[in-house]
Amino acid sequence: MLNELIEMFSNDFMVRALIGGTLVSLCASLLGVSLVLKRYSMIGDGLSHVGFGALAVASAVGSAAPLQIAIPIVVISAFFLLRLSENSKVKGDAAIALISTGALAIGITAASVSGLNTDINSYLFGSIIAMDKNDVIFCSVLSVIIIILYVFFYNKIFAVTFDESFAKATGTKAGIYNMIIAFLTALTIVVGMKMMGSMLISSLIIFPAVISMRVCSRFKTVIITSALVSVLCFIVGLVSSYSYSLPTGASIVIVNMIALILAVIIGHFTMKKNKHDRRKNN
Repeated sequence: MLNELIEMFSNDFMVRALIGGTLVSLCASLLGVSLVLKRYSMIGDGLSHVGFGALAVASAVGSAAPLQIAIPIVVISAFFLLRLSENSKVKGDAAIALISTGALAIGITAASVSGLNTDINSYLFGSIIAMDKNDVIFCSVLSVIIIILYVFFYNKIFAVTFDESFAKATGTKAGIYNMIIAFLTALTIVVGMKMMGSMLISSLIIFPAVISMRVCSRFKTVIITSALVSVLCFIVGLVSSYSYSLPTGASIVIVNMIALILAVIIGHFTMKKNKHDRRKNN
């Protein structure tokens, strides 16, 4: 087993995938807890489709750096989707569905007309081979920025996540910190799309958060557990995809699904044990 792992990571593209994927998984897991608790998790799915549309159009017009072009578009879309979710007459989930499917349709059409179907498929479904050295450097820089900003604003993010009304009453500008969460989410979506694909990148945001909430109760513990679960599931999925010639993104999602099933089982038995202990003490 050890020899197989050494041989596996002797390939440059696997090392690039490991570095980039670990950082993206870490960023997604940190933001995922707040998004799931605030019921904004579908914004991640909507932004992934917007990102695909932006990347497809950028590639179709011959841009040498489609990721850099996609970032401002996805960031603007994140702010727009957040405002729609909070204030629009159109319900948030309907607005997200309208925008995400529209962006996906534009991206597929642009790819088809320009004849870039093969290249665009890596953005739609993900490809570890598609990540080159520049992508890893770009991904690493953005990931470090996301983590630093998250740690810096951690207390405010905690406040607006759990009780936004109370946070506003104490003078916290909740709207600004919601925008910061949306901004960081948009960056995470863009940097992770090349590895996971737009169809699956939102799973990195949702699964680890839900898994950690099944077994932990304190916010900080949930955050730490989510990060550990996300990175571990990514590594297991990456190794499995290489060993069995499976799609990387799909393998990572399947590993997360298995982890969620295990968390549900553990949570169920833990809950029964706690109830039994309370009855015994009474």
